[in-house]
Amino acid sequence: MSDKKLLGEIGETIAQEYLINKNYLIIDLNWRYKKAEVDIISQLKDTLVFVEVKCRKTDFFSRPEQAINHKKEELYKLAAENYLEVNNLEYEIRFDVISIIHNNNKTEIEHFISAF
Repeated sequence: MSDKKLLGEIGETIAQEYLINKNYLIIDLNWRYKKAEVDIISQLKDTLVFVEVKCRKTDFFSRPEQAINHKKEELYKLAAENYLEVNNLEYEIRFDVISIIHNNNKTEIEHFISAF
């Protein structure tokens, strides 16, 4: 497994634990629709939250959340619509980003609610 993939999996695990500690219910993980992969689908009260997790070892070049572009946002929105349709669900939806800097010395988490 590549270092980048391993760091991504570590980041997703950290994000799941963070959400659970904030009273979110984890519904699904790594859900795919066409070219989109939704890292975490969670629920908070009556809202389904589609979460993109970005994890890096450092923010020297840029913050993790800055790696999300307009195309990625649009793919996430299409994936969310399809998830609701396939599962015959009617919920309010929201798109969050969890940005993580994780290295041997520390883990820094920033949660952007309604990021796009």
